[in-house]
Amino acid sequence: MRDADQPSVTLGNRLQLNLIELKKADRLGLGADPLSAWITFFEHWREEQTMAAIEHAPIQEALNRVRQLSADEEARRLAFVRERALHDEVSLLKEAREEGREEGREEGEQLGMQKGRLAAAQDTARNLIALGVLSDGQIAQATGLTVAQVEALR
Repeated sequence: MRDADQPSVTLGNRLQLNLIELKKADRLGLGADPLSAWITFFEHWREEQTMAAIEHAPIQEALNRVRQLSADEEARRLAFVRERALHDEVSLLKEAREEGREEGREEGEQLGMQKGRLAAAQDTARNLIALGVLSDGQIAQATGLTVAQVEALR
């Protein structure tokens, strides 16, 4: 893979991208490399014994930062507020979608009923025209159509 803006930058042994499903990571049987250590961090960061066995310096720095944030009352409060705001946003979006669907359904039903009434009135008008007994004005009055609509059906 290459960087689009800087084609000279390539992903290789020193710069690489790894995508791993954490739930399946334990089954990969990775060795004691940094990737395995990061997977362990993401899976087991709350387990003190497991994390004590990891000596990879960047992971220890990340673990220390997590501990600092966990110990700071204000940071925990902000994280809680942010999490709640994200949940609220998801709930509001879900409600808006459901409301939109319901409005769409109602509008669709109303539109369908209007079309059905118009089609029924047109069918009745065609039947009355076929009888040849009534004038266009009388047919319009009986069906609720305009005289122009009755004339168009002739």
